[in-house]
Amino acid sequence: MTTPALSVERIEELAALRALIEPELAARALPRAHFALIERMAAINNTIEESVAHHDAVGYIRTNLEFHRILYLRAQAPAMLAILETVWLQLGPTMRAVYGRVRRNEPPRHHRMILASLRAGDEPALRLAVRADVTHGLRHLSVTEEQPQLHRTR
Repeated sequence: MTTPALSVERIEELAALRALIEPELAARALPRAHFALIERMAAINNTIEESVAHHDAVGYIRTNLEFHRILYLRAQAPAMLAILETVWLQLGPTMRAVYGRVRRNEPPRHHRMILASLRAGDEPALRLAVRADVTHGLRHLSVTEEQPQLHRTR
């Protein structure tokens, strides 16, 4: 199966949507972010670190989305989450292709900031951390010069 490559313009549009929607979902989730949820997110972040250490692109992408999704589910904003999930689906194959070329050597540092903001109940810091996490990761997608015409998926 193949999927068409996204243009730089399309990636930037999808990145802008993520940067708008995800901080809002995180802020809406904050009042419902109990200790068990934060600890679950910390455990997922540890799994992300293992994926990075083993250069497991699929595991990294899957657990990174899980980290974000379990928080956003607490926002109780199903329409916003549905829109975001369609954005994630559009970016997925491109993220996988780029991951192999970028070679992450460390886990997303903004996740630690997200967790700290949740623990502190600090909405402005949470919004900033989520936005930084989203835009930092997607910057790699839009600056990749050698975008292939088709991405193979399994």
